[in-house]
Amino acid sequence: MAGGYDDHEGADLFGDDDFFDAFGEDLLSTLDLDTWSQGLDLASVMARFRKEIANAVDKESVVRTIIRQQVLPKISANSGGGAEEAGVYKATPEELATVHQSLLFSGKVEAVNGISTSHESLPLGITQIGIAAVSYGGTTGTFSQRLFRKEMSDQSADPVRDAIACINLRMERSASPRKESLSKLARRGIRTYAERAVLVDKSEAEWRIGHGNPCAHELITGSGYMSLLRASLAVLRRLIQQHKKFVFVPSALEERGILTIGHALQAGEYIIFETLERFGKRVVEHWKYGDRSHRLAANFVRECCPDVISGVFRASDRTPPRSFYAHREHVHLAARIAMADSILRPERGFPMLLDVAEASCRSAFGEDGFMGLVHDAYAQAGANLQFFNEHTKRH
Repeated sequence: MAGGYDDHEGADLFGDDDFFDAFGEDLLSTLDLDTWSQGLDLASVMARFRKEIANAVDKESVVRTIIRQQVLPKISANSGGGAEEAGVYKATPEELATVHQSLLFSGKVEAVNGISTSHESLPLGITQIGIAAVSYGGTTGTFSQRLFRKEMSDQSADPVRDAIACINLRMERSASPRKESLSKLARRGIRTYAERAVLVDKSEAEWRIGHGNPCAHELITGSGYMSLLRASLAVLRRLIQQHKKFVFVPSALEERGILTIGHALQAGEYIIFETLERFGKRVVEHWKYGDRSHRLAANFVRECCPDVISGVFRASDRTPPRSFYAHREHVHLAARIAMADSILRPERGFPMLLDVAEASCRSAFGEDGFMGLVHDAYAQAGANLQFFNEHTKRH
């Protein structure tokens, strides 16, 4: 075929029929610029938005009713891969009020969240990681670390050779971004590890709230680094096998199937689905480990992941459902703690302590202050803005 294209080479690509099913119009028509609007006709845009959104909401209401009537009653340990505790549960207002008074407002619950901010320029990369632990009892702690990426040593016997090596290294990174992606993965892994380490080793509260999946992908894999893998699994073992009283809540529920089921919940309801064993096995199966690291990760998944249960709760009818993770011995109280903290901001339906911890991080280690220090340091070095040639990437 002209141009060397073979239809079989594109067999794994999405077809035009899939595009039509998703968007309700032909792909070639979409690619034809004559069908595009010129400028912004606000009236027609708003009319179409209202029509599409109204239709989608109506259809979702029908799906929600069917799920409540036909799907939720069938969720149990026998529904396929579910935990023994699988099912739909309801937390009463009285139970949540008790959690407020006996645990949250008495300072027996502490949340940990973190942020990372990076500056990348030609000669240097700087990453700042900040972690905050907060509770309603008035205790707040912050922890920070700063990583510096350097490509040339301060002293060299052969500066010409080192300069050429530096050029080759940067060319290699541009052509094959594997090393750079591993570096970024490591930074994310360090922040995720630090959040859990603070939660386990620095917090003294009876209950701990964390962000995301406790057994995050970057921790079970070590982000490609053996030292990070060992440290991560050790912290997670202490969390799961010793402490046990924790609940983790991600800021976004990305599994669309679970999100669909979660939207069928009423305020105060929660579902328990399954343990993290299947998730952990999938991570270990698809990640490229060495022999020792594979053995460490597989042993951890086998010994610890069956004790962590995943679920979804809904704190308010006005907010989206949230997924949560907890130890199976305390999963019902953990769900109530997450909901009780989430209803303090009914317009968001997300644990308020996690938001407060993130706000504390941004106040202490936010991007504005970080970049102010970076700009000042470059100015003091006589570089001014010559290395600030990067713009925000398009999404």
